[in-house]
Amino acid sequence: MKFDEMSYQRPDIAALEKEYTALATKVGQAQNGQQVVEIFEAYGQAADALSTAGTIASIRHTVDTRDEFYNAENDYFDEQSPVIADKALGLYRALLASPHKAALGQKYGNLLLEKLEIAVKSSDERLIPLQQKENVLSTAYQKLYASARIPFNGQQLTVAQLTPFKQNVNRAVRKQAYEAEGGFFDTHREELDEIYDKMVQNRTQQANLLGYKTFTPLGDIRMERVGYTRADIERCRTAVATGIVPFAQKLKAMQAARIGVADFKFYDDPLSFKDGNPTPTGTPEEILAAGQTMYRGLSPQTASFIDFMMDGGLFDVLAKPGKAPGGYCTYIPGYKSPFIFSNFNGTAGDVDVLTHEAGHAFAAYVAAEQNLPAELRSPGLESCEIHSMSMEFLTDAYHHLFFGANTQKYELSHAEDTLFFMPYGCQVDEFQQEVYERPGLTPAQRNQLWLELERKYRPWNDFEALPFYSRGAGWQRQLHIYEAPFYYIDYVLAQAVALQFYLAHKKDKADAWQRYMALVQQAGTKSYTGLVHAAGLATPFEEGAMQQVGAEMFDWLKNHPLAK
Repeated sequence: MKFDEMSYQRPDIAALEKEYTALATKVGQAQNGQQVVEIFEAYGQAADALSTAGTIASIRHTVDTRDEFYNAENDYFDEQSPVIADKALGLYRALLASPHKAALGQKYGNLLLEKLEIAVKSSDERLIPLQQKENVLSTAYQKLYASARIPFNGQQLTVAQLTPFKQNVNRAVRKQAYEAEGGFFDTHREELDEIYDKMVQNRTQQANLLGYKTFTPLGDIRMERVGYTRADIERCRTAVATGIVPFAQKLKAMQAARIGVADFKFYDDPLSFKDGNPTPTGTPEEILAAGQTMYRGLSPQTASFIDFMMDGGLFDVLAKPGKAPGGYCTYIPGYKSPFIFSNFNGTAGDVDVLTHEAGHAFAAYVAAEQNLPAELRSPGLESCEIHSMSMEFLTDAYHHLFFGANTQKYELSHAEDTLFFMPYGCQVDEFQQEVYERPGLTPAQRNQLWLELERKYRPWNDFEALPFYSRGAGWQRQLHIYEAPFYYIDYVLAQAVALQFYLAHKKDKADAWQRYMALVQQAGTKSYTGLVHAAGLATPFEEGAMQQVGAEMFDWLKNHPLAK
C-alpha cells in the first residue's frame, strides 16, 4: 500500500487508557507464564495501532507544518502521548511485578525485561503535565525553524535551501550565506533562548520529581542505554578529544591548502575542493532511481527492500516551504513500513539520505520480517545509528551512479566529514551535560560555554564576526539539543563502529557485509556492546580504540589521490 493511501483516524485515547488498565489488572491475576505472554502480546497489538496513527499524523504534519488538520492532530498527540505512555508504564510495572515474568524472558530474551525496567524508571504520572508542556515547546521550536524565509540571492529560502550557497566556490558568497542564516537566528534570538530556558527548567523539574539531582541521568535512561554508563560516555569524549581531534586538525590544514585559503574561517569549512564540492547529478527523481539501482545491486535483501519502499511511495525528500527541517526515518507498524523524510537541496547530503536514512529503513524492514514486539524491533538509538552510518560506507561501489567523474571527490570529502563529525558530536553532548548540571546558566553563559567547547573539540574554527555563530549561539541550529536531549552522542558511538566497518570493508567487502547483516539481523535483541562485539569490533570506551581508528583513517585519507 502506498503511503498516501494509508488511512488515518484519531485514536480514542480514553478507551486505550481503560484497555491498558484492564490488561495490567489481568497481569496481576495471571495464573501462569503463558497468560502473561498473551497479555503482553495483546498490549503490543493495541500499542502498534496507536503508534500507526501517531506516526502517520506526525509524518503528514512534518511534510507540511501549515496543514491545519495535521497541526491539530500533532497537538493532540503532544497532549495525549504522555498520558497513554504513563498507562503503558503501568502495564510494564505489572509485568515486572508478576511472579510469572520469566516467561517473557524465556520467549523473547532477558533484554526485554531490562528494557521494561529502564522504561519504568523514566516516567511517572506526576510528570504528565510537564511532558505535555515539553512537547509543546518542542513543536514551537520546530515551527519556528520551519518558518524561516531567508532573503538571499533574490529568493526567500529555508535553512535547508541555503546550504548549497554555503558551499559555493566563491568565498564571498559563502560568507554572505552564513551571514543571512545567522541573521535569521539572531532575529529570533529571544524566542530561541526562551524556548530553551523553559525546556531546561522543565526537564530539570521532571528529573527532580523522580529523585534525580539533574536531568542527565534521566536523559540517559530515556535513551535506553544498556550495558554502558555516563562514565563510559565521558571516556568516549576524552578518547575522541585525544585520539581524533589531532588528526582532524591536520586534515583541516590539508583542506585549507586544498581550497587555497591561508586564513581558514568558519564559512570556508563546508568547501572541500577549490573547484567545488561533489554534487549528485540529475533530478531528485533520478537520484531516487539511482538509489533503487544501488540497492538492487548491493544484495538480494536490499533489492526487495528498496522495491518495497519505492512501490509504497515511502519517501518525501524535496525541500519546500512549510516543510519541517532535517531528515528522519520512522516506522509505521500497522503497515510494516519504514518511511524516509528529508529536504533535498542539491548537495551530496541528498545521497547521504539514501544511504544513511535508508540504512535505518533497511534495518526496520529486516526486523519487521521477524514479528518481534515493538520493544525488540530495534536496539538502542546508538546501535540504530550503526545501521545507517555503516550503510553510508558499505554502498561505496555504487556511489558513481550519483557522482560520475566526481566519485573520488565524494569518497574523500565524505570520509573526512565523518571524522570531523566525531568531535562535534562530543561537543554537543558535553554542552548538554554541562547545561543540565547547571540549569541556572543564562543564555550568554550557555553561549560562552559553547565557545569554550569549540576550542576543545574544533580548535580550527574561526567565526570572525559572523552573526549568531561568533556569539556562541551556533548550538541553537542543532535540532537534537532542543528536541532530543542526549541523543547526539549516539551518532558518535555509532560512527566509531561505522568507521571500523569501513576499514574492514576496504580489506574484504564480502566479509564486512556479512558481519553487517549479522548485526542488523539481531534487531533489538542485543545491547550496543553486545552487537559491536558480535561483529568483532571495538567500542569507543576501550583503551586505545579511538586512537587506532583515527590513525588508520588519517593514514588512508592523507594518501588519497585528491587529498592535496
